[in-house]
Amino acid sequence: MKARELLELFKNSKLKAKEVLEVKLLNEEIESIGYKAFVDLAQLFFMKMLSPIYEDKKTILRFYKLDRDSSFHKIQNSTEKYGTDSEFFSIDKTQQFSFLYHYQEALKFINIKDKKRVLNLGVNRGDEFKVIKEMLEVDEFKEKQFAGIDNCASAIEYAKNDFDDKNVEFFNHDINTLDELDLGRFDLIISIGTLQSSGINFNSTFMSIYQNHLKKDGAIILGFPNCRWIDGEMIYGAKAPNYAFNEMSLVLKDIHFCKKYLQQKKHRVVITGKDYIFLTARKIT
Repeated sequence: MKARELLELFKNSKLKAKEVLEVKLLNEEIESIGYKAFVDLAQLFFMKMLSPIYEDKKTILRFYKLDRDSSFHKIQNSTEKYGTDSEFFSIDKTQQFSFLYHYQEALKFINIKDKKRVLNLGVNRGDEFKVIKEMLEVDEFKEKQFAGIDNCASAIEYAKNDFDDKNVEFFNHDINTLDELDLGRFDLIISIGTLQSSGINFNSTFMSIYQNHLKKDGAIILGFPNCRWIDGEMIYGAKAPNYAFNEMSLVLKDIHFCKKYLQQKKHRVVITGKDYIFLTARKIT
């Protein structure tokens, strides 16, 4: 079976949520196409590829149809959309290699070992801080100061209980009124998928954060989600309003604005990633 025939098979599939589609192929057909292509095919149709079943010279590929109604994206206007009882809270994006690898590379690019004060906007339970902790020696981590801000009270309480490090603080606060906390300036500011939230004016908030909370020679890591979480699965492709398919105009617009702004401020800016697109900037010395 050729790739075009398989694509048509999936297009014409009437699979319902939680049902499984089985496709029996010769082993040489699978080797010709490659398993990576089948994983991509599954994501295009909101499916998850299950473990194959092997039969002599043939293999049965199995595809589980995800429940598109099971998604935190459908919850609107609630700070607890990301709380401890939410579907979002059960997701750890740092366990996804396409996120973890590019986030680690971004931290290396800005030289995390030299950064003394780190601010994370939209920190939730603190997963990004844990990655930093794992990358550093114990003494290197302890000599830094970390501040995490989130508007979700239950997530912040969880983070406070989960971290026993005295150099890590968490604040339940609205990013729009960040000045009220009087935290000073930071060597590194991180924000993964938060500045694009409803209720935040992206351009003005980003400029305010840069002007009022970043040190003169500070660095920035911004993560722009180019994916959706459906039924616990990370599916490639950002969903824009009024479009049934992946449409990246808004993501690219925000990235372009930040890149241009930071370059004008004499920063070296790189854009990396896939499911999460990372904009990483360090001061040109």
